[in-house]
Amino acid sequence: MKKLNFLFLTMMLALLALSGCSTKEQSNKTEEKKQAGSEKKVELTISAAASLQDALTDIKADYEKKHPNVTINYNFGASGALQQQISQGAPVDLFFSAAEDKFQKLVLEGLIEEKNGKNLVGNDLVLVVPKNSTKGIKTFEDLTKADKIALGTPESVPAGQYGKQTLDKLNVWKSIEGKVVFGKDVRQVLTYVETNNVDAGIVYKTDALTSKKVKIAATAMDNTHDPIIYPAGVIKNSTHSKETQLFYDYLQNEQSMKTLEKYGFKKLQ
Repeated sequence: MKKLNFLFLTMMLALLALSGCSTKEQSNKTEEKKQAGSEKKVELTISAAASLQDALTDIKADYEKKHPNVTINYNFGASGALQQQISQGAPVDLFFSAAEDKFQKLVLEGLIEEKNGKNLVGNDLVLVVPKNSTKGIKTFEDLTKADKIALGTPESVPAGQYGKQTLDKLNVWKSIEGKVVFGKDVRQVLTYVETNNVDAGIVYKTDALTSKKVKIAATAMDNTHDPIIYPAGVIKNSTHSKETQLFYDYLQNEQSMKTLEKYGFKKLQ
């Protein structure tokens, strides 16, 4: 009888131990699920030059797969217009500019700390014409043959600023100034050329490579314009500084740089 009682007691203790382990394991799993589910959902607003649209769209898809709690919202446009929006208090987390001077304005205003910004890539400036063009435009000097020429507004569109510098350097600007149709950003300039609304346009090489409706007639020499450099930086008053810093770091990793190079951007030495 004592043996039976002992065996019964031993079995009960074993069952209780197993039950305790199972309950603890289940509790741990529940806690893990709670922690995973409680990861804060964050939306980041990135203001970026229009010429970055295709590359950044690819980078967004890759980033959101790796960080499902983060949604990237892009605001593409002319760097000058974007800089003004940020200066006026627009809620932006990161600025990716197509011009150093626009970026530096925000640094001088204290909206971006120097340590939280970096020059990431470069670009080339090209002259494009419609694929079926018969105007014989093969150089920047040939623009005198054009009836209409598209150019980004120099005051707000870096590609327009670089384009005007090139035309001034080549002594072409004064003779074609009256033929210029200004675009709000580089993508609008490209559209004008694609739709045959103008005979030629000045855009970045990266934009020209995205279109099958235009061809590159000439590439501007580096000594005809300021260096084309794209800096990126975290906005000081970002409400999601930690998540923004992670995305800023991600832009600089090997995979992101390869994506930017795939679309024609130049890696800086």
